[in-house]
Amino acid sequence: MDLIVENGGAYNDERMGWGKSLPVPSIQEIVRNDFHSVPERYLHENKDRPLIPDNLPASLKIPVIDFSLLAKGDEDEVRKLDLACKEWGFFQIIKHGVREEVLHKMKAAVAAFFELPLEEKKKYAKAANEIQGYGQNFVVSEQQKLDWSDMIYLITVPPENKNFKFWPLTLPGFKEAVEEYSTEVQKVAEEIYANFSVLMGLDRDGLKRLQGELKQGIRMNYYPVCSRPDLVLGVSPHSDGSTFTLLLQDDEVTGLQIKHKEAWIPVKPIPNSLVVNIGDATEIQSNGMYKSIEHRAITNEEKPRISVATFMFPDDEQEIGPLESMVDDHHRPRMYRNINYVDYIREKFARRMQGKAHTDFAKLERK
Repeated sequence: MDLIVENGGAYNDERMGWGKSLPVPSIQEIVRNDFHSVPERYLHENKDRPLIPDNLPASLKIPVIDFSLLAKGDEDEVRKLDLACKEWGFFQIIKHGVREEVLHKMKAAVAAFFELPLEEKKKYAKAANEIQGYGQNFVVSEQQKLDWSDMIYLITVPPENKNFKFWPLTLPGFKEAVEEYSTEVQKVAEEIYANFSVLMGLDRDGLKRLQGELKQGIRMNYYPVCSRPDLVLGVSPHSDGSTFTLLLQDDEVTGLQIKHKEAWIPVKPIPNSLVVNIGDATEIQSNGMYKSIEHRAITNEEKPRISVATFMFPDDEQEIGPLESMVDDHHRPRMYRNINYVDYIREKFARRMQGKAHTDFAKLERK
């Protein structure tokens, strides 16, 4: 059986999307056929391998925000949010209002998709110059190291941007689960967006007036087991190009790690919580006050893992740049230039995942 997920068959298509990615094998199928071997292209260099120090303090955990208090304007919770964005770039939210049933249905829908036969999944493979669909993104050369994961990415908001040719509509309950989850998470995102607006010196609707309504895309990830998890990465280190991202983790398997003070910190799941991380667009808008932090995913040899990342982002043609309220010529001079969001995101998708390298594209040269 051909394990390649063909996502680049029509490279003569000149339409301008966000980017293109070379077709790669399905790692799920590689593992299914041979659990014990790790193909050379998945072996990362020593410096990139997922080694964790044994002496990490037990207290080193990302902040936890009570969303129910934040939504009521609780001052202590707002301060915690501000500190989390400045010092960590990551936080977990509890009591967010998304029903457990909705979370569980979403996870079940993702699991059901990846349980489909490969030939069925390939019906939804990414097209050329298209980030939606089944396959991989950020594969820009035949030589680069690959990640130990498969994914399907779908645009979910606004409704007119959905492309149902990439949706497995024949899979019972998939469309309904994704759309219900998307609607509920969008409500959470709007409240976070309003709080960011206030923290950056605007009123609650300030960012919405400047940036428009938040758009949404959902990336569903499958991380198979690996016989040598010390040699591979589920997802290479990167920051997100979004405004911010909400992650639904596997409650039973820890895989997400974030870079904090040059150490990789595991983010242990809190059941039914959501992990939120600052994206590059917010780092730029906040003039570097809020950081989009490098993160990665690791694998294990005992149990596969799924996760659901919901990216919130501006309109393609929206210009992003530091807010005037976040610039002070004496104490915090402008660090980033203004740039159309689509130009920034195309630059990001033209590269492999490589830490924060792509954010230099938006930075001003310091004299």
